[in-house]
Amino acid sequence: MKEYEATGRTVEEAVEEALVSLGIKKNNAEVEILDKPNQGLLGIIGNKSARVIVRAKMRPSQYLERFIEKLLQFMNIAGSIRVEEDDEKLEAEISGNDVGTLIGRRGKTLSDLQYLLNVVMRRQFSGLNKMVVLDVENYRSRREKTLTQLAKNVARKVMQEGQEQELEPMTPQERRIIHLALHDLPDIITYSDGEEPQRKVIIAPR
Repeated sequence: MKEYEATGRTVEEAVEEALVSLGIKKNNAEVEILDKPNQGLLGIIGNKSARVIVRAKMRPSQYLERFIEKLLQFMNIAGSIRVEEDDEKLEAEISGNDVGTLIGRRGKTLSDLQYLLNVVMRRQFSGLNKMVVLDVENYRSRREKTLTQLAKNVARKVMQEGQEQELEPMTPQERRIIHLALHDLPDIITYSDGEEPQRKVIIAPR
């Protein structure tokens, strides 16, 4: 458990220093007061600073799991949650019979929830430099396979007919899947066109 010892003229000042150093909010902190401040003789001699130890109650992965649990309860959705953390990201997976509404049309709700979780985690842990990746019932993996196959099919048609093809509007993550799937084809180029949320991928002959 991360902890930090700090001193200050007041307990509040010492706690604030520790919170900043730990990069957490007060609602995720456990405070132990080691010394309370007091003024010495004539307010000068023997002055004693406040000294505290502040500990983080939950690591980022624990906080993320707890937040998702509360979010599902608020939405009245039953589901199990698994959170894994590595050096680059926090991966959260939600599974269950009643979680399909968390995906939304073309994954729109899922993308919005992922954005929300990233905002929440960065506000709670100011020093966090890991991205939150949210998935529901392995939707992202299934969607990636579908989009990759779509990209290859459309690219084949483009090469046969020599005419560019426009795909349906997609999220930035989905457009990236299309670009990467066709990146190595020498006779094909891809680019995005339009404004969000109607931005599309164009597949064209080189």
